[in-house]
Amino acid sequence: MRFFDLLKLSLRMFKARTMRTLLTILGMSVGIAAIIFLVSFGYGLQRTLLEKITTSDALITLDVTLGKTGGDEKLDSGTIETLKTLAGVVDIIPVLELPGQGKLDAITLDISTVASTASLLKSEGLQIEAGRLFTEDEPQNIIITAGVTKVFNIPPEAMLGKTVTLTLFPSNAPGQTDKNTAFTPQNTYTIVGVVPGEDNLIYFSLDSLTDFPLRSYTKLKVKCLSTNVLDQVRRDIEQAGFAVSSISETIDQANKVFRAVQIVLMIFGMIALIVSAIGMFNTMTIALLERTEEIGIMKAIGASRGSISLMFIMESTLMGFLGAVGGVALGYTEGEVLNILINLVANRFGGSSVDLFYSPLWFISTVIAFGAFVGLLTGIFPARKASHIDTLEALRYK
Repeated sequence: MRFFDLLKLSLRMFKARTMRTLLTILGMSVGIAAIIFLVSFGYGLQRTLLEKITTSDALITLDVTLGKTGGDEKLDSGTIETLKTLAGVVDIIPVLELPGQGKLDAITLDISTVASTASLLKSEGLQIEAGRLFTEDEPQNIIITAGVTKVFNIPPEAMLGKTVTLTLFPSNAPGQTDKNTAFTPQNTYTIVGVVPGEDNLIYFSLDSLTDFPLRSYTKLKVKCLSTNVLDQVRRDIEQAGFAVSSISETIDQANKVFRAVQIVLMIFGMIALIVSAIGMFNTMTIALLERTEEIGIMKAIGASRGSISLMFIMESTLMGFLGAVGGVALGYTEGEVLNILINLVANRFGGSSVDLFYSPLWFISTVIAFGAFVGLLTGIFPARKASHIDTLEALRYK
């Protein structure tokens, strides 16, 4: 028999037993939707978390701090020049983190400060809530976190343009803060931007600390050429006696955890899919019993075993494929509806919107192909049984 003739006979089930066929496809769709919904939730959580903790620059950046060897190493300008000579190093950003106090509108507040270059703001992936980031040629402009605005009970937009006087507490030795001494920059600072954050934190430029008694930076952020040279640069810096860490380590650990979570979620979805496959197998078995006489007639007029088998396999594969497509649509819709509800609640309580569901294209394609494959498997046994039915017995079957 020709292929298109077999396809027409396979599609006849949708007309002869419309409701039963649609319910079978719906059952398959529910199983596929469970996989899409659960695994997409895992992917969405993974993507949301990684977007919060990293940027593209952060993936190729190493944090260099003093080691625990008790040596004479310092993170100063000399160290920066030395590290710049290492192969694969593109840029080095010095960071000075000190406790301090900030005075705004006659109110003094204990704060933490981060003095660095404007490049640090981009490397850290800071998101602006109000205003803008300061640039390299603006040493007297600063960025504050939203936590500072909450202390003063002033909206972030209203903080822009206000002047702040800083008092810093230098350290006598690396990691040892001397609160008995204080350094107050001569000029005041102007707030030009507000970034998210609950801590009382201020970012400002190192260029404004021309008279500061600097002994050692808190850390250096070493930007590498690519991830391919990251490990080699790390080894070179560690050999020089410094401690090195990278956010890529945290990302690797997080990815391992999320892979395990995705596997567990997929197992739960597979359970629903197995139940749906059993329902499809039952449908195909009933179809075999109902069409026994028809099979006998087809064999009597010359239909081969292969043609009869292919007819049943095409029918089950088509139902599996349609069930998978419907499941993808259903799972995606469920995720979008739940995501909208979650964001409505989050926005009402002052949170930010997030996308908790994400499905890569390769995953969607794999699920659809897998659904069709499951349909094919459920049709193999009925197809084999149909092809081996005796012609005379099939013609006498009632």
